[in-house]
Amino acid sequence: MRKADLVSSISEKTGVAKVDVLVALESFFSEVRESLSSGENVYIRGFGSFIIKKRAKKIGRHIKKNKAIEIPEHFIPSFKPAKVFVEQVKENVTSLPEDAGDTE
Repeated sequence: MRKADLVSSISEKTGVAKVDVLVALESFFSEVRESLSSGENVYIRGFGSFIIKKRAKKIGRHIKKNKAIEIPEHFIPSFKPAKVFVEQVKENVTSLPEDAGDTE
C-alpha cells in the first residue's frame, strides 16, 4: 500500500475529502520527523513507537580500496510496533503477497 492508496482508503472510510486526509497525513509525518530530529520519541498507544536508536562506533571496509574505515557512532530513526499490533499481524497474516519485497 502506498501513500495514495492510504489516503483513498481513509477518505472512503471516513467521508473526509482526499485533500484533507492528505494534509492531515503529511502533517503527521512532519511532526514525527520534527520530533525525532529534535531527539524526542513519539509514542502512539496501541500502534507503536517512533524511536531514536544509537548505533555504536564500528570499523567498516571500503571494498574497492581494501581499506578499513571507522564509522562513527550515530543515531537512526526506528519504529517499534506495539504488542497489540504485532499480535494482530501474527493472527491475520498467513503469507506475503508476491510484491512484498518491492520498495518505492
